[in-house]
Amino acid sequence: GRQIFQPLHTLRNAEKELLPGFHQFEWQPALKNVSSSWDVGIIDGLSGWTTFVEDVPADTISRRFRYDVALVSALKDLEEDIMEGLRERGLDDSICTSGFTVVVKESCDGMGDVSEKHGNGPAVPEKAVRFSFTVMSISIRVEGEDDGITIFQEPKPNSELSCRPLCLMFVDESDHETLTAILGPVVAERKAMMESRLIISVGGLLRSFRFFFRGTGYDEKMVREMEGLEASGSTYVCTLCDSTRAEASQNMVLHSITRSHDENLERYEIWRKNPFSESADELRDRVKGVSAKPFMETLPTLDALHCDIGNATEFYKIFQDEIGEVYQRSNPSREERRRWRSTLDKQLRNKLKLKPVMRMNGNYARRLMTREAVEVVCELIPSEERREALQRLMELYVQMKPVWRSTCPSRDCPDQLCRYSYNSQQFADLLSTTFKYRYDGKITNYLHKTLAHVPEIVERDGSIGAWASEGNESGNKLFRRFRKMNARQSKTFELEDVLKHHW
Repeated sequence: GRQIFQPLHTLRNAEKELLPGFHQFEWQPALKNVSSSWDVGIIDGLSGWTTFVEDVPADTISRRFRYDVALVSALKDLEEDIMEGLRERGLDDSICTSGFTVVVKESCDGMGDVSEKHGNGPAVPEKAVRFSFTVMSISIRVEGEDDGITIFQEPKPNSELSCRPLCLMFVDESDHETLTAILGPVVAERKAMMESRLIISVGGLLRSFRFFFRGTGYDEKMVREMEGLEASGSTYVCTLCDSTRAEASQNMVLHSITRSHDENLERYEIWRKNPFSESADELRDRVKGVSAKPFMETLPTLDALHCDIGNATEFYKIFQDEIGEVYQRSNPSREERRRWRSTLDKQLRNKLKLKPVMRMNGNYARRLMTREAVEVVCELIPSEERREALQRLMELYVQMKPVWRSTCPSRDCPDQLCRYSYNSQQFADLLSTTFKYRYDGKITNYLHKTLAHVPEIVERDGSIGAWASEGNESGNKLFRRFRKMNARQSKTFELEDVLKHHW
């Protein structure tokens, strides 16, 4: 019950060393276009931009740490873990001074309404975007060994505690220009760091680290924005492969990951120059929906949280259609649909205590996607064989889900991992036969990814859950809380206070 978030003025000197800008470090070679001073605290998110009137809206407020300074602080926080890891692996720390590799997960997410809740008056749409990173693992390559030895692995990659805020801004995530203007310097710093090595003192000796950045903590909307793809309603249904929605609904399972940042950049150039003088449609088909300049490299993956939500929304609609026996008839009226929906909501509320929600959220999705929920829905469905089909569908889903939720599927659910492709094939067969009325020429983005891409991503990354944006999402909660309780009530200061407290 002790309140651990102290008010601002108590962040005395003792805490100064916990914040970025306390520890000395250098880069070899020095970072391009980044100052070499190390004692840099919170800076204005727009710094580094020569402000022309047109350049950036003057009232955009943003605060951030310099990326390299923040990484140093995060590593110094892990100092004991690093030394412990070396000892556990039986490595002599006095010879391990170079060859460290740090893998960093980056997340970025827009937060809807963050306006202060104050009485009446018009609602002001105030939106914020948070960019943050998590140190996922640190490994070292020892002379004579080919593979790196992992000395630190983040045990809770999705906790808000391991997810460090780098940049907070009051921007609407759909405002591409402002977003890219503010993240521009972050991207530049990240690029510079990939070509250099960090020298800092860890355990009393100077050691050198190199960094790998993996932008996996983005939801689909953000990935499409960063990678220059059309918005999520596009015919190009997937951020990982070039399939169109119609193809994806015909062939649900057999796709492989083809898109990449570099390819998106090449395609953008083709889109811009139209070298073959094609018509708009032909050109769009050639570049597969890349029609803006990719801005930041993300690693195409599947966002586990939104996958849950997307699929639950889909199942909710199937439940509704099954209650109304849509498979027997064509286009029912809106009235009828509304009636089925309220029947479904009432049943879920009575039997499962599930209150209807406006927008599907994670918790609702998790409760809906269970065997119990299907049992309850089946009570409303007259035909025995439809009930069996629905139960079979959910059974397969429940088998598949742990594979993209767990932090380490090969350890936590090896059997489901092995059976995944088979299960997804069965699932797809069910959809394209029994539930054909919903999947004729259309399929939702996340359902396509769930069926087609999960095994390949797990093979590549070892996990989907660990790389998801969940930690950043929980951080959003903290953002609201700090903003309310711990920050000075002034536009100019509040972001630095939130940033400082959250670090």
